[in-house]
Amino acid sequence: MIEINLLPGLKRKAAGGGARFRMPNLGSLLSNVKDPWLLGAIAAGVVAIGGNALLYTLNTARLSHLNTVLAGVQAEKRRYDAVAAQKRQAERARDSLAAELAIIRSIDADRFVWPHLLDEITKALPQYTWVTQIQNLTSAPIGAPPVTGTTTGTAPADAGAATDTRVSIDGRTVDIQAYTTFLRQLAASPWISDVAATRATTVIEQDRPVTEFNITLRYKRADSLYIRTVPLFESVR
Repeated sequence: MIEINLLPGLKRKAAGGGARFRMPNLGSLLSNVKDPWLLGAIAAGVVAIGGNALLYTLNTARLSHLNTVLAGVQAEKRRYDAVAAQKRQAERARDSLAAELAIIRSIDADRFVWPHLLDEITKALPQYTWVTQIQNLTSAPIGAPPVTGTTTGTAPADAGAATDTRVSIDGRTVDIQAYTTFLRQLAASPWISDVAATRATTVIEQDRPVTEFNITLRYKRADSLYIRTVPLFESVR
């Protein structure tokens, strides 16, 4: 058989050598390319392919890291959702208890107005002085029989608002200094404010001159330092 080599410079493959893989000669290929624009396009393509491969590798690694972080965040979210649900339930219970306590406080604020007032008036009353009448200026007056050295009388069923309870006290004394002492001790009470003497006149009672007076005052809720609570039931051994 006759073989004709039409490509000069290439050696004829030896017979019986078998097929062999050879890398293309890039240098010879590039030497045959004379157009600079084509060379630039080839270089740009190589850079683009390499850049895309690098970005793909970086984004794949970043996506794997973000998936790990996402799994951790989702686990934390499930845990905090349970905590938030418990917190909302506790807040609903707290709001319900706060509303009930507010109702109880509003009731108690009016229940103990007159016990506090009568107790403070009793403590402030000096010797040789008695009260003839205690009148609630926000409702009906209350009569009281005169008793030396102490206050008497029954509080009205409607004691009025705890925030604005004004009281008028009528009394008599045989010592004008006891009258001023009564005023001073009333003003020092943490449950009483706006103490004012409106009248002080001399009258004859059982052939003896006595000073008849009138005092007005206002109830106020004392500071918590002056409030002492005790249990309703106490165990006795």
